[in-house]
Amino acid sequence: MGRKTYYFTSESVSEGHPDKVSDRISDEIVDLYFRKSVAAGMSPWDVRVAAETLTTTNKVVIAGETRGKDVSKEEIEAVARAAIKDIGYEQSGFHHAHASVDVLLHAQSVDIAAGVDKGTGTHKEEGAGDQGIMFGYASNEVEGALMPAPIYYSHKILERLAEVRHSGEKAGLEPDAKSQVSVRYEDGKPVGASAIVLSTQHADGLSPADISDIVKPYIHEVMPDGWITDETVFHINPTGNFVIGGPDGDAGLTGRKIIVDTYGGMAPHGGGAFSGKDPSKVDRSAAYAGRYVAKNIVAAGLADKCEIQISYAIGVAEPTSISINTFGTGRVSDAIISQLVREHFELRPAGLIKMLDLKRPIYLPTAAYGHFGREGENFTWERTDKAEALRKAAGL
Repeated sequence: MGRKTYYFTSESVSEGHPDKVSDRISDEIVDLYFRKSVAAGMSPWDVRVAAETLTTTNKVVIAGETRGKDVSKEEIEAVARAAIKDIGYEQSGFHHAHASVDVLLHAQSVDIAAGVDKGTGTHKEEGAGDQGIMFGYASNEVEGALMPAPIYYSHKILERLAEVRHSGEKAGLEPDAKSQVSVRYEDGKPVGASAIVLSTQHADGLSPADISDIVKPYIHEVMPDGWITDETVFHINPTGNFVIGGPDGDAGLTGRKIIVDTYGGMAPHGGGAFSGKDPSKVDRSAAYAGRYVAKNIVAAGLADKCEIQISYAIGVAEPTSISINTFGTGRVSDAIISQLVREHFELRPAGLIKMLDLKRPIYLPTAAYGHFGREGENFTWERTDKAEALRKAAGL
């Protein structure tokens, strides 16, 4: 029997958090290689990128492996500086114009390429870019988005604050910020926020009370009606001053916020990060496909929540396993849903890339505020276009 009353907490970080600055630069490089390679007449299927970024006080280091149209170090540096400027860093300790940028990218290993490329090795089809396990998840907690409520609203708080910062609607907010929402559940349904934590970098001279006055109206605006009550505990900039932030306050690395990127801890995460990787890396593309599968299952009404695990071997196209868990909420058995997944979704690397149209420069927007539960035509893994077919096939 499930718990009648329980609490669950998830956190998010803003686009100006040092790890997210690193994710943004890495994803900008993925998009750059797709744009340049396709413009030069190359097939997008020949593009390979695995870019890692380190950010610290006025320093950016970019390393990793690539294949595609030659892109100069100067072009990559320009993209990195433009990303830092767009986020809003013009501070003495981290400035888009003054930071040193080292580009250490090199060619992809021929051994890895041989196992992945179509028509090579023993498997005459594009194989997985690495071994690994990937998870997808969806639940009916948030209508439309079909995401767990704690991570969804943690993202929304920071997105809204970023909007007012960029627009100039509210002065005093700086790029680095973190949020955390604790949600109370009754009979498995989210019903309110027991605690909300918000720490945001700010202009010098503002007190925690000043910051509270700035951000609380936007938090109330984002949260569902009735979720914030007199019993909701707020912690706004609980350590006091937060003037030094971003990569100047703490070093950032690509791929260090994988729980923020996915489901806020409500569902498992595979071993690999997403940002900086082209979709031949199943760490990214199969996680997107897993979300697509799970979201369509929930949207079809087959279950209230669904988790899928998919596993791969490097260079091998066929998944080594596909597992479904609906946590006892399914209207049909998990075994039937597993069979429907195999019939309605293509989960081999080349097939899922085509299914979701992933060989394009679409990755910059994914670098902050989560990869899932998002709106926009390029978030193809958020479509629910298979829901009706699944519903009919299940006899519902």
